[in-house]
Amino acid sequence: MAPSQDSLIPDSPSPRRILVVCTANQCRSPMAEGLIRAAAAARGLGDRVVVTSSGTWAEDGHPATRHAVVTLAERGIDIRGHVSRSLDPLRVATADLILVMTDNHRQALLAEFPAARGKVMRMSELAGGAWDVADPIGGPIEDYRATADELARLIERGWDAIAGGAG
Repeated sequence: MAPSQDSLIPDSPSPRRILVVCTANQCRSPMAEGLIRAAAAARGLGDRVVVTSSGTWAEDGHPATRHAVVTLAERGIDIRGHVSRSLDPLRVATADLILVMTDNHRQALLAEFPAARGKVMRMSELAGGAWDVADPIGGPIEDYRATADELARLIERGWDAIAGGAG
């Protein structure tokens, strides 16, 4: 008896879906999105970890700030194609993990999407902390570099929580 068509398809678990949230989705969350995507690719998990970003007060369609783009370009990460997105129910519902920059972001997100409670973490919690990641908006590029450095450290320390079962 020939094997069924289904038995010829290897088991492939769903990718881990990460949503990163800040305020306008133009600085911190696009940088974190790019950094997580690069970390996944470096680990050979580019197809197993899917990351997107949104903002609690974002207007759809704006690019990442120039300093955010330059800061990540210095790290070999291209976020020039980023466009801001507001939070939406589908993106929140389908995320396995939602990383927020501040406790205010957590509160705003949970006020609108209370069912997300068990999957929301502040970025600093990835490293066992409880602080907010400062917003570099309006500051010099050095502020963006410091934020990117902080985000990269948090992502590295919290990789197991980010990747979940993906690796």
